[in-house]
Amino acid sequence: MRKTIALSMILTLLASFVLPVQAAMIGTGEMLHQQSMVNERVKLAAFLDRDEVKQQLVSMGVSPDQVKSRVASMTDQEVSEINHKMEAMPAGGDVLGIVVLIFIVFVITDVIGATDIFPFIKPVR
Repeated sequence: MRKTIALSMILTLLASFVLPVQAAMIGTGEMLHQQSMVNERVKLAAFLDRDEVKQQLVSMGVSPDQVKSRVASMTDQEVSEINHKMEAMPAGGDVLGIVVLIFIVFVITDVIGATDIFPFIKPVR
């Protein structure tokens, strides 16, 4: 009987603790921005999946798997910048220019130590 009473008292005490919960409305602007960034990443991924782009990156010593992982870790600003530069190029434009831009972004991230794609680049510590 004592065990039952003690157990019910403990359960009552535990049930009385309420953890604070916080909820907030998500604005339309924020939702549109998030969806826009998803679209930007999909657009960049589609570009990088093109055969001629893959060939250029492989010729520079970057594997497609490294490209995918690096693009996944890019900031929204970096993805937007690359996409805007692609849109500014003429139709059927220079794929090499975008590949070089992506290569430069990879080199910069290696130099600052965010990635380790190229073994010949020593990060600044």
